Formats: sequence, structure tokens, C-alpha cells
Amino acid sequence: MGLHVNQIKRYETGTSQPTLETLVRLAKELHVTLDELVFAEGERGPDTSFRMQFEALSGFSEEEKKIAKELLDILILKHAANRLSAGDAA
Repeated sequence: MGLHVNQIKRYETGTSQPTLETLVRLAKELHVTLDELVFAEGERGPDTSFRMQFEALSGFSEEEKKIAKELLDILILKHAANRLSAGDAA
């Protein structure tokens, strides 16, 4: 990959931070996603309680996926509006 072992040690100890270009090269070389390199396990992605539902979406038709996405968008907007209005009341 063109990285010296000492540079990798600095990344591991936190004394140096890799560039985005380096992270991309590492991810490709290790055959993992950038998320796997950057985030701790469970830090990103769906909550465990939703994981099976999101996996089930892969079997949906394109029309069913579109409807599911629209429903989620509506719920997210409703949640954001409720948070904003609760903030105004405080």
C-alpha cells in the first residue's frame, strides 16, 4: 500500500490521522467499507431492533421500497417537527 509500518503504528496509537485518500486505500486493500474502518461496531447503521425489518426490505419490489421509504420520510419529518415544536414551547 505504500505505507511504512511506523506510520501505521502512529495511526493505531492516535498520534497521527490518515488522510481520506489513505483511508480509501486501506479500505480497498482490506476489502472492507470506510464505515468499518472509521466507526466502532454498532455505532452506525440501524438499531438492532430494526435490522431485521431493514433486511426484509431487500426482498420488496421497487414500488414497495418506494412506499416504505416515503413512510419513513413522513415519520422522520413528523418526529423533527415534534422536536421543533417542543423546543418552541420550552
